[in-house]
Amino acid sequence: MSTFTDFGVPAVLTTALAELGITTPFPIQAATLPDSLAGRDVLGRGRTGSGKTYAFVLPVLARLAASKSPRRPGRPRALILAPTRELATQIDATIAPLAAKLGLRSLTVFGGVGPTPQIRGLKAGVDVVVACPGRLDDHLRSGHASLDAVEITVLDEADHMADLGFLPVVRRLMEQTPRDGQRMLFSATLDNGVDVLVKRFMHKPVTHSVDSAAEAPVEMSHHVLHVRGDDRFPVLVDLLSAPGRSVVFTRTKRRAKVLTRQLIAAGVPAVELHGNLAQNARNRNMAAFSDGTAETLVATDIAARGIHVDDVALVIHADPPVEHKAYLHRSGRTARAGAQGTVVTLMTDDQQAEVRDLTRKAGVRPTTSRTRPGDPLLAELAPGERTFVAPAAAPAAPAGTATSAPSRRGRGRGAGRPAEGAAPEQTSARRRPGAAQPRATSGRSGAAQPRTGSGRSAAAQPRTGSGRSGAGQPRSGSTPVHTSQSRSGGAAAFSAGTRVGGRRSGR
Repeated sequence: MSTFTDFGVPAVLTTALAELGITTPFPIQAATLPDSLAGRDVLGRGRTGSGKTYAFVLPVLARLAASKSPRRPGRPRALILAPTRELATQIDATIAPLAAKLGLRSLTVFGGVGPTPQIRGLKAGVDVVVACPGRLDDHLRSGHASLDAVEITVLDEADHMADLGFLPVVRRLMEQTPRDGQRMLFSATLDNGVDVLVKRFMHKPVTHSVDSAAEAPVEMSHHVLHVRGDDRFPVLVDLLSAPGRSVVFTRTKRRAKVLTRQLIAAGVPAVELHGNLAQNARNRNMAAFSDGTAETLVATDIAARGIHVDDVALVIHADPPVEHKAYLHRSGRTARAGAQGTVVTLMTDDQQAEVRDLTRKAGVRPTTSRTRPGDPLLAELAPGERTFVAPAAAPAAPAGTATSAPSRRGRGRGAGRPAEGAAPEQTSARRRPGAAQPRATSGRSGAAQPRTGSGRSAAAQPRTGSGRSGAGQPRSGSTPVHTSQSRSGGAAAFSAGTRVGGRRSGR
């Protein structure tokens, strides 16, 4: 079995990788490292989760360490461009422990946060800048940095930058880097204008494509659950109340926010991720999801590219995406780096044709099942004891802050402290219970049943014993959660859904 040393990675970096438990290169790394370490321009294509980050981070750091160029104020030596703040942060987190071994310094540059710390960091001198195009362009125009000393430029998720309309500013940035510098471009697909960047800025690039971007990993199992409109939320709650991390995708920012509040009210700790959140809220929510404070992340397609959290076992398309590439990128949050994962798409009657077309173009053959709350299939897709948590009382959080949730308890999602520094947001205009009480748990059975009477619906109800119970009575000694969602709003609003072919919303 090949090692990183076999492909020319310096010993100091292979040792640092081994300390992180990384010893064997993935195919995209094995394919590209000999060329990238030799200084050639590289064009690498690999689907999400294939290990592209280390494929460019290792040669960037190795070549900078071998270079005799000094670190100078405002003149970074390497530039890595990424389409989203979260991806830029994760790339820098990958770089940091390796750069420290080499005495190199890195800095993230993106919008949504104050520019002053970034300006100070640039003036202090950095070796690697990991940046989103817009904010970096602002710094260059203001004279806080120059790209004339950049030896290596990397474009990560280039096709997504094209999707987001970043190509003009990316071209402007690339034109400010030296013509004789090394350039690497990594992407899941090579369309949407990426070829324009290749022809304009890359010199005889060596192309490596280790898998098809139009195919899903074999480690990923795909299921379509055909549900009635008013069953969608109870089915979703049942799946998410099982132990383990899950990512739920919605089509719009508003639906992500509303669904997160509904899940918290139903006893499922959840956080949201979308473009309307301030950066500090996005950071807190990602931290809560990463550390297990909330094991459910409700996101728009902003999280479909590059966001990596270990051990995401389940991806749910609460709203099926518009196009097949989005389906594959969303689904790629699970089954990463060879791990197993499950992908579930919730489909109502009027979405059948669109979902069939979507999965066909994505190259997957999902198992389709008609499903109702209480179906044993739900326990097969998301095994383990179901656990619910009452939302804790809290004042309304300021706009743009994180929607937080109680932390998990035991193996499931349970009661505990909120994430450190996170201000829980009220889930609706109602008075909450005075303290968080754990909901009753159940075994591998029954879905959460909708509440009856008083117009309350779709809140997850505690179970009796270990089997399914249509009455949904609390166990002895437990305290049920009371919600005030009505059929005209709340979970009913989620059940109404949006059509697959509808207008795409911003992220």
